[in-house]
Amino acid sequence: MENLKLCDSDYRFMQIVWEYAPVNSGELVRLCREKLGWKKSTTYTQIKKMCDKGYIENTQATVRVLIPKERVQADESIYFVERTFDGSLPGFLTAFLGGKTISEKEAEKIKKMIDEHVE
Repeated sequence: MENLKLCDSDYRFMQIVWEYAPVNSGELVRLCREKLGWKKSTTYTQIKKMCDKGYIENTQATVRVLIPKERVQADESIYFVERTFDGSLPGFLTAFLGGKTISEKEAEKIKKMIDEHVE
């Protein structure tokens, strides 16, 4: 399956869908007006666009998620590390921490995750 990358406006729209779905399309119009300042036509155009891309479906005026947020976040993260740090996770972590410290609990959680993913 291909990597899932969204432009900023698509991602902001999907954040609303992920939070509220399944959601009536009229309610989604209201939410997008309130949270994004979008007009009704903009929201309906976005619904069609994201249906065409396979992220959501709009059946009987109810918008449902087809691709979960966690999948998109994982693909976006991989793409970012590949593009920005030539795929180097240590390079990313060095830049991300930038001299900051993390708690013992966070460090243990990260160590456990690494152990679970070592080849």
